[in-house]
Amino acid sequence: MKNEKGPALWLRSAGQYIAAFLRWAVIGAVIGLAGGAVGTLFHLCIKHAAAFRMANPWTLWLMPAGGLLIALMYKAAKAPLTTDNVLRAVRSDEKIPALMAPLIFVSTVITQFVGGSAGREGAAIQIGGTLGYQAGRLFRLGEKDGHVLVMCGACSVFAAVFSTPITAAVFALEVISVGEFYYVALVPCVISGLVANEVSSLCGIGPEVFPAIAVPQLAAVPVLKIVLLAALCGGISILFCLALHHGEKLAHGKIRNDYLRILIGSAILIGLTLAVGTRDYNGAGMAVIIDAAGGKARPEAFALKIVFTVITIATGFKGGEIVPSMFVGATFGCVFGQVMGLDPGFCAAVGLVAFFCAMVNCPMASVFLGLELFGSGGLAYFAVAAAVSYMLSGYYGLYGGQKLIYSKLHAEFINIYTRN
Repeated sequence: MKNEKGPALWLRSAGQYIAAFLRWAVIGAVIGLAGGAVGTLFHLCIKHAAAFRMANPWTLWLMPAGGLLIALMYKAAKAPLTTDNVLRAVRSDEKIPALMAPLIFVSTVITQFVGGSAGREGAAIQIGGTLGYQAGRLFRLGEKDGHVLVMCGACSVFAAVFSTPITAAVFALEVISVGEFYYVALVPCVISGLVANEVSSLCGIGPEVFPAIAVPQLAAVPVLKIVLLAALCGGISILFCLALHHGEKLAHGKIRNDYLRILIGSAILIGLTLAVGTRDYNGAGMAVIIDAAGGKARPEAFALKIVFTVITIATGFKGGEIVPSMFVGATFGCVFGQVMGLDPGFCAAVGLVAFFCAMVNCPMASVFLGLELFGSGGLAYFAVAAAVSYMLSGYYGLYGGQKLIYSKLHAEFINIYTRN
């Protein structure tokens, strides 16, 4: 083969690329089918649990019982199972136990049923990452290829749950090590995301429908106002990350008994819900996000959502923080627009993108999220907001297992874990 030249060498090289493409395309499609099916089931369970809770306000009083059940399940698992396990598994030989998927599936549904303030993307990443990891073991793939399957799995369930396949693919490539794209996983992740989204679509699941936003003409004044909005989102995201981290650390330090801690958390959440006089802050809060995109939001909504979410996660309920982050960004952006003379719905959309970016350090995925949720009209503003919030959110983030490869301030290699 060393003596091959010209057409023979070209044909052999082309054959290798074609074979690799077909291999990853098939793997991506298979993972997409499996992830789409699991993600669709998870989405439907979450949807029906939330619908039942909203139709039956008395379910709030089941929060202590639901919390105890979650604590019991995780106590029996005898291992800390979080999204960080999935992120680390892509970079190392860390194992993802098969138990992670059913645990986070059931516990997230329980959290939604009783009214804990949490989302579903953390569960989607954990379920999908577990699916991909176990598929890699089943097919006896090598360690490196197994890492790709973890990303594919996370992408597929994320896409099925949120109906945002391109965002899911880019997020899976970008979130592990900020500053490095795992381009080898591009083909299988894109295919798995699209296939999973098609599976969920065939089952009647579609993207959230947001009101049309009125995008202002690109000009200096609105751009400067969006820069200010994104900068404020970056600052608030740091406070949110610190509150989540230190709230959990404080709760576990002061109340070491898992059952007592989640009972106290339940009591506080029930009391807060009754005190504010609305159920807007229970569950993920997607209805409030949609209202914000329509131009309606309470001035205090973003702060209250942070409080509810911190207590929910810190005391032991399960779920994700991304949808609550979208809630915070959308409601804050809506109020910002009312104050600054911009269309509130437009600012809600930009605030959602900016805050999502600040929390997960994924500017490219954030721009695609804006495009898939709100259309291409706001592309320039989404890009500005993502760039500004990414830089001004510092080295903080939701996931302690996420690495920042390059500095946000200088052209230098830093390779540090995010602060959270």
